[in-house]
Amino acid sequence: MEKKKVVLGVIGSDCHAVGNKILDYSLTDAGFEVINIGVLSPQEDFINAAIETNADAILVSSLYGHGEIDCRGMREKCEEAGLKDILLYVGGNIVVGKQDWNEVKQRFLDMGFDRVYPPGTPVEEGIRDLKEDLNITE
Repeated sequence: MEKKKVVLGVIGSDCHAVGNKILDYSLTDAGFEVINIGVLSPQEDFINAAIETNADAILVSSLYGHGEIDCRGMREKCEEAGLKDILLYVGGNIVVGKQDWNEVKQRFLDMGFDRVYPPGTPVEEGIRDLKEDLNITE
């Protein structure tokens, strides 16, 4: 069976690399083909990598708190680029300060993200959701 492809990266001016490496390793170990675009990545890099590799999902990580600004308009850019059905996941410290998580999550869902994860979410949860959303049966 062909592996599902996921584009993984850290968006915006964020240079947190450790979590990115852990996600890469864990996703690869779970049977995904990971296209890791690394840190300091603008939306366009995620989208171009997804187009070039015919990816099934884009996983956006952000730890420095500006994810909301960095992610704004990403679903629309994906659709303009022909990626209408691509899964969009986001997680980490995606907003500045202590904000109500349900409100934060709703803002990202309203922006077109399929799944939104708070800081400290176990990687296994994201992998389980990915498998479910991509109809992968073990």
